Amino acid sequence: MTVPRSRTWRRLIATTTAALAASAGALIATTAPAAAFVPKTPPLTTPWTNQVSTTNPLPEYPRPQLTRPDWQSLNGIWQFAGASNINTPPVNTTLGEEVLVPYPIESALSGIMRHENYMYYRRTFTVPAGWSGRNVNLNFGAVDWQSKVWVNGTLLGTHEGGYDKFSYDVTGALRAGANEVIVGVWDPTDGQDIPVGKQRTNRGGIWYTPSSGIWQTVWLEPTNPARITRLDTTPNVAAGALDLVVQAANANGQAVTAQVLTGGTVVGTATGTVGASLRVPVPNARLWSPDDPFLYDLRVTLASGDAVGGYFGMRSLGKAMLGGTLRPTLNGKFVFQLGTLDQGFWPDGIYTAPTDAALRFDLEQQKALGFTMVRKHIKVESDRWFYHADRLGLMVWQDMPALASGREPSAAGRTRYEKELKEMVDEHKGITSIVQWVPFNEGWGEYDAGRIADLVKSWDATRLVNHNSGSNCCDSDPDPGNGDVIDDHMYVGPGITRAPSATRIAVNGEYGGLGLRVPNHEWPTAGKFAYEWLPDATALTNRYVQITGKLADLIAANGLSGSVYTEPTDVEEELNGFYTYDRQVQKMNFASVRAVNLRVLGAAAGTTLPVGRLASLRVTTPGYTDRYLRHANGAAVTSVINASSPAGDKQDATFWVRPGLSDSACYSFESRNFPGQYLRHRAYRVYREANTGDTFTADATFCARPGLSGGGTSLEAANMAGYYLRHRNAEVWMDQNTGGSFTNDATWTVGNPLWRSGADLAVGQKRSFRVTTAGYDNRYLRHRDSLARTDVISTSSALVDRQDATFTVRAGLADSTCYTFESVNFPGRYLRHANYRLQTATNDGTATFAQDATFCAQPGRNGGGGNVSLESINYPGYHWRHYAEAVYIATDGGGNAWDNPAGYAADVTWNNAAPLG
Repeated sequence: MTVPRSRTWRRLIATTTAALAASAGALIATTAPAAAFVPKTPPLTTPWTNQVSTTNPLPEYPRPQLTRPDWQSLNGIWQFAGASNINTPPVNTTLGEEVLVPYPIESALSGIMRHENYMYYRRTFTVPAGWSGRNVNLNFGAVDWQSKVWVNGTLLGTHEGGYDKFSYDVTGALRAGANEVIVGVWDPTDGQDIPVGKQRTNRGGIWYTPSSGIWQTVWLEPTNPARITRLDTTPNVAAGALDLVVQAANANGQAVTAQVLTGGTVVGTATGTVGASLRVPVPNARLWSPDDPFLYDLRVTLASGDAVGGYFGMRSLGKAMLGGTLRPTLNGKFVFQLGTLDQGFWPDGIYTAPTDAALRFDLEQQKALGFTMVRKHIKVESDRWFYHADRLGLMVWQDMPALASGREPSAAGRTRYEKELKEMVDEHKGITSIVQWVPFNEGWGEYDAGRIADLVKSWDATRLVNHNSGSNCCDSDPDPGNGDVIDDHMYVGPGITRAPSATRIAVNGEYGGLGLRVPNHEWPTAGKFAYEWLPDATALTNRYVQITGKLADLIAANGLSGSVYTEPTDVEEELNGFYTYDRQVQKMNFASVRAVNLRVLGAAAGTTLPVGRLASLRVTTPGYTDRYLRHANGAAVTSVINASSPAGDKQDATFWVRPGLSDSACYSFESRNFPGQYLRHRAYRVYREANTGDTFTADATFCARPGLSGGGTSLEAANMAGYYLRHRNAEVWMDQNTGGSFTNDATWTVGNPLWRSGADLAVGQKRSFRVTTAGYDNRYLRHRDSLARTDVISTSSALVDRQDATFTVRAGLADSTCYTFESVNFPGRYLRHANYRLQTATNDGTATFAQDATFCAQPGRNGGGGNVSLESINYPGYHWRHYAEAVYIATDGGGNAWDNPAGYAADVTWNNAAPLG
């Protein structure tokens, strides 16, 4: 980067004078005249970098929840200097540099672009004449980390905390005309035990550039001496009202009036006193949700005259047992929390988005992609960010910025952490979109996780508390018995290792991390990072669609209630975003991303079923959730089926989900072990039958509806509106709502199949597997030097070659409804995948080996009698595929060369042949 000579000279002067000052313990400033301020050039520019005003940056009113008509922004150019401490303010002294507030000093937009542990900011302001007679408050959105503020040489106070707002009444320190404000800041970043999130002085990998000093808006506003300071809003849907506590200064016991408005019309009014709870009626409330993020306006007035505006959404939060699984609820219903890991970093402004349009952009893009939630990852954003989330209808998991990882928190660090944690909760109680608090992440700086979860719950009982996101990977106490959430991280994933309990929902708090490099749009440092690299945008999109599509199965079969994909944009060395870090390049096909996201949401709502996949239908009625729909002698019944049940029972309870025979927007269920026969209703009973003509196709078509009991799926007859598939006395009928247990009886979990193979292999028999790809069908799968490959082999080939191409079919080590293949000439060695390559290895007895060596047989992807495709049980969608003589587990369109979609169906189809050896 080339710096103009005048700025280089000024920086040299500032550096020299600061060094001299260090010996005296105070700052010595230069009085050299300053050139016109110009921000520095960032490593990457966003579409908004050049839209930043140097005279009035971020001009929007910064506090949508506590609005007043009169205010004055102090954003803009301030004087700046590094220092050796913040105990000797440079009163009436010109500082040697200039900084653009409110961008952190490490950012290019600040004009400083370096870290300082100690620093001073200085500027002057004039109070508007129209404010005469009122108190004047100086407000800070956030300053990282410790700050001292002087006005006209008077110390107003010291504040600690990098993520919370604070104010000073400066009335007594003001004078006529120009007033001087000085802010001294100490920010040790991770050099001390303070909440720091992902900031690191030694940045790199998953740790990022620090954001020191003033990083949110600074402004003045006039108020009455008695003034409202906070509105604690709690929507009470059951009561049809808003519960409100008005916090105020210098107004103890004072009367307060609150009005709820919509479209300028008052719909509810209540009166009470400051600090006490009052209930404001909200008749016929329109409820806030991702589909309808409706917000009401709020107007609150003190008896002495102070008045503020605000807003809120009416919604209820909780958890409930739905369809036999504990789910989070929004307005009494399960809404799958499909989110991203939003870290809130920018290449030009670091912690501070260059403009409000930029701040809004990230959330708008996530909403457009079909996400319903965003996890704000160990950072607390400005009030305007939350306003945009509220307005757009994105639920928020709010993380607490972590203490530095890798060391035990000190007593001082714990005190600081808990103080700032309470500030975060208290200041954001009125945010409609926040549905979950996350005190810890992956054990970083963690201590007393159970006690902290209980503490947060005592401060806010209305939201779920996730004691430690990712506690399956990194928590010293993964199950302290506290909180509302079981949260697993799984890269690439998705997946969960623990089922929901009677008191905790289950979520996958991080998965994904798929990477793609985009030259000229990357942070200019080495060490690029992703959990899996893809070669181009098409492969990246296909891989995202594949892994995210697995969520549909996890929702039904494993009780998954939320997921978080890493991440919306690249961040410095991390290159796993939907967008590049500069927000200039879309790295995936967004239409495909949105389509799979909506499919997942449809699966959670019970309206989208896995077409072309095997599934089983489980009863959700309490007390009967171990029963499944199956056919017995042609009639549909429900039976208790588990892992030890006979194979025939499990097969009878497994069906292919097909497009509806009479309506492709609905579904038909083909018997797994009686191909060509379907579930159909006849005289209100349900049977398994072949197509008999007449009304069969309509009778065999069922439309998926949201579960009548609030979870799972209800299946309505395509030709009998209002009639649903329902179990009664172990029989299965089409029935109308007759009350009683009907809604539960007519709600099913359409989930993982009891029998996972759609094609049969003979356990105990020896088999060979011949390539079916045209031009290569004289080749067989064999092992050589432990690796799987294909070779031309015939009955005249050497015995060792024929034996290498022959395997004994065993019941799957990880699932007996699938298969494991043992080498005939090396007993005890099995085909397994490792690093995507198929190979033979000795069973080491681990669960990982058992899974890697288990493959489910499905009908050949390229058709043909006697053909099969072998799908990995722990990498769904990955099949045995021959490629350049080697054999891999491959997925259609994935990121590896052997995933090429050209010829995929043929290459993964093998003839289940007689044994060669």
